Amino acid sequence: MNDIPGSHAFDAAIAAAFSGAPPLHDASGAIGYVRQIAGGRGELMLDGAMLAALQADADPTLAMAGQVGGQVKARVGATWLIATIRALSLVGGPRDPVAAEVDFLGEGDEERLTGRLHGFRRGVTRYPTPGTEVFAVGGNDLKEIYAATGRAAIEIGTVHPTRDVRASLYIDAMLGKHFALLGSTGTGKSTAAALILHRICTLAPQGRVVMIDPHGEYGAAFGKAGALFDVSNLQMPYWLMNFDEHCEVFVTSEGTARQVDADILAKCLLAAKARSRAGQEIAKLTVDAPIPYLLSDLTQIIQQEMGKMDRAGDTSPYLRLKNKIDEVRADPRYGFMFSGMLVGDTMAAFVQRIFRLPGEGKPISIIDVSGVPSEITSVVVAVLARMVFDFAIWSRGEAQRPILLVCEEAHRYVPADPAARGSVAQILGRIAKEGRKYGVALGLVTQRPSDLSEGVLSQCGTIISMRLNNDRDQAFVRAAMPEGARGFLDALPALRNREAIVCGEGVAIPIRVAFDTLEEGRRPASDDPIFSELWRNTGGEEEMVARTVHRWRSQGR
Repeated sequence: MNDIPGSHAFDAAIAAAFSGAPPLHDASGAIGYVRQIAGGRGELMLDGAMLAALQADADPTLAMAGQVGGQVKARVGATWLIATIRALSLVGGPRDPVAAEVDFLGEGDEERLTGRLHGFRRGVTRYPTPGTEVFAVGGNDLKEIYAATGRAAIEIGTVHPTRDVRASLYIDAMLGKHFALLGSTGTGKSTAAALILHRICTLAPQGRVVMIDPHGEYGAAFGKAGALFDVSNLQMPYWLMNFDEHCEVFVTSEGTARQVDADILAKCLLAAKARSRAGQEIAKLTVDAPIPYLLSDLTQIIQQEMGKMDRAGDTSPYLRLKNKIDEVRADPRYGFMFSGMLVGDTMAAFVQRIFRLPGEGKPISIIDVSGVPSEITSVVVAVLARMVFDFAIWSRGEAQRPILLVCEEAHRYVPADPAARGSVAQILGRIAKEGRKYGVALGLVTQRPSDLSEGVLSQCGTIISMRLNNDRDQAFVRAAMPEGARGFLDALPALRNREAIVCGEGVAIPIRVAFDTLEEGRRPASDDPIFSELWRNTGGEEEMVARTVHRWRSQGR
């Protein structure tokens, strides 16, 4: 109890006074009183006997009134204040009062005749004074607290520990200030992400959602509700890359040699773009402009520049660039991006396909990058993310078309280590900071929040945290969550599968939610293998291995 000044311990006189005092509860139903207030925190004295009696109540919310994470209420004038219990400790012996640290989260009006709470809102206007009575919060109170009346919202499950109080996410607040879904492997994180996206698509069938799927899991979940893209049909032209992304693909050297190679590439790339018809129509052409050009033109220009070198000149930078470009062109695994068929000006058509403009009732694009060579996966994600952001910027003045960009395995693309960040980290970081100004929402999904950039996570206004088993991850989430959610945080390692703590802009107050069960055909293909059953199966191994080897060898097709 050391968070509030002066609450480290009670002296013997106070403890003795409590031990001889009458029960704290009375005919009004109060279960205790306010002992101390310090800002948004408070300390309550609760009657242990009353709490024990409430544990047997049929209303599961009343039964949880005296537990960590449970809610209590206090009357201030004509207003009910709602607080969440953060910590409990015993004062004196087992029959003495229980001291509770609480966070005051919001307030609602009191109905004069019945005393019921209504019109709940976040924030506190007036705090109670010491001595104010405290009451248990019931199921009807929770329904008022979590009601999404008058706000666009999606229902995702039920509020713990109830069975009938629905948990909703305020969609505009959640997307307007980004969100993060966190949880250890095996907690139901992918299914929770699919559930949230399904509910968003149902609410807004003409919306626009782009989902980066690194493992090919979500195609099974959105086969009918979305458009699926992978290496077989993505057809993303290489010339959509900006200069930094070109360097990540074509520049292989390190140290001072890397800058030399980059300078040569910049000069030759600009010349190649200037040769194209689209490039000739632009008065001030830049190396970052998404202008179609021929890779053969680029290698030819590099060859010409190398020919201008005298015998004393170093031709190795030109050879490195030319060899790398030729290698990429010849590798069939890169055909989805560097094929000779992608030299036409298809930018408008590509934007329409990927961003669902129009959506035709299928508002989500699943971009399966599991088949993309690992060396350029980050570049592909960087191009897609940057196009989302650039489209939002350059379409200002048009009818706004907001886009939600969701990144699974987000720690891969925005790592905590600055030295490991590339162009994808730069663009996702910029979206996190500036995206809401232009109608770009960001959703981050990861099982290792401690490996995610702290600056990017801090920009997420709504955090949905499922069970986290790692101490580092738990500490990281504690630092990212708002103060009022601290009472729930100790439950993070004890959450069941498909349960989460939700806090931030997307909910009225922090809640513990049990996610709805998603229909079988709408779940991602991420179920863990059942070894005890699968190892019983036998037969057909030779044919299976032959088919696997054939697909393995034909991966470039």
